[in-house]
Amino acid sequence: MTVLLEESAETSPDAADFAELLPATRRALLHRLATGQVDGRTPSLVGAVVRDGRMVWSAGRGTVGGEVPGAGTQYRIGSITKTLVAVLVMRLRDEGLIDLGDPLARHLDVPEAGGATVAQLLSHTAGLAAEARGPWWERTDGALRPELADIFGERPQRHAPGRVHHYSNPGFALLGALVERLRGESWYEVLRREVLEPLGMERTTLSPEAPHAEGWAVHPWADVLLPEPAVDTGRMAPAGQLWSTAGDLGRFAAFLMDGDERVLGAASLAEMRAPEAEPQGADWTAGYGLGVQLVRRDGRILAGHTGTMPGFVAQVWTSPRDGIASVVLGNLTSLSTAGAVAADLIRTVAENEPRIPEPWRPLEGVDPALLELTGPWYWGATAFVLRLRADRGLDLTPVDGSGPGRAAHFRAETDGTWTGLDGYYAGETLTVVRGAEGAVSHLDLGTFVFTRQPYEPGGAVPGGVDTGGWR
Repeated sequence: MTVLLEESAETSPDAADFAELLPATRRALLHRLATGQVDGRTPSLVGAVVRDGRMVWSAGRGTVGGEVPGAGTQYRIGSITKTLVAVLVMRLRDEGLIDLGDPLARHLDVPEAGGATVAQLLSHTAGLAAEARGPWWERTDGALRPELADIFGERPQRHAPGRVHHYSNPGFALLGALVERLRGESWYEVLRREVLEPLGMERTTLSPEAPHAEGWAVHPWADVLLPEPAVDTGRMAPAGQLWSTAGDLGRFAAFLMDGDERVLGAASLAEMRAPEAEPQGADWTAGYGLGVQLVRRDGRILAGHTGTMPGFVAQVWTSPRDGIASVVLGNLTSLSTAGAVAADLIRTVAENEPRIPEPWRPLEGVDPALLELTGPWYWGATAFVLRLRADRGLDLTPVDGSGPGRAAHFRAETDGTWTGLDGYYAGETLTVVRGAEGAVSHLDLGTFVFTRQPYEPGGAVPGGVDTGGWR
């Protein structure tokens, strides 16, 4: 096979007014993609990098139809389809049509999993079987499973809902059906209108459109190829049907980091990135949110999704902290080829060109009532400091950096309270309690009381304070 190489910095009409990567960084990215294509014995491999909302690099290695593939070449993206479907489900939630805690049967007449919640389906904790009933659904026509009942085998429920993380492709077939039930049309038409068109993802389609790669299997012990079928999977399509390009997935990755109010806001996307499924410990290396996979690599948390279908591999990873995302697409049957490459593309840019922070600027229009809240506060005898952010949010941090480890960020609400965004206080309400004279008495944070002095007398501390005072 003749191997061709292409590298391009042009990725969008706006690329000219965005800073390019340094030559050394571009060389390192190209080298990593090239070694990934050779080591993985991949007929073709395309990689792309997004930084601060724009695609700043892309390259192709190998051939597709005798040509070098590029950011506009379609590949099948497999389970990345699931994240797109999850965005549709979150839109339904944000519109008030569903609650993530709703059992599926409240909205959809289903043969199985009716007692599982929408959140459990999104996070693969509904306990459903991993695959649809045989034969192998990814290589057989969806006409074999014309109805929802046809996708389940003899043991559809492998675990009790909510007990363990067990990846389930049929679970996302049910979520696609939920979208169809509430929108009154096919899940793909809803996706095209509500997500793909607003984000400019014109080359993301249900079936392949030229130029597109052919799917191949590579012989394990010889450098020879075998064509893979590309079938319409029917009812299982929401689990992995779509085709897309590095260009389109770069736009999607930028959206996953920053949000787009036409599609889904940043707060909802942050909710999708929060771990819902095991492991939950501080040392976790892989987890799952709401339709979003999570991995810990090179000291950073990446959020995105992998995808495989017969003949294809796909990866989209984002590092919101760095403002960097990567896309890798290949055309071979494999479980591992693209993953390390995609993570390494992010690491290469982050290490070679670390993000330059925005200049610090003072607040404008300071609200004295908010400024009054800042400074030291005490939970019992433990010292904390409260800081005011430019968005009227608050940061609570233990003064000595240790204590109970209950640092948290808080979002300002319209009713004058704040909601915890992370850590122990995620979802909890912070309320400023004022006395009869209007002066601040204390802070109530999920029933925990913070006062201006350690165990301050005056009745605010539950259980009272010894009248003898400190001794």
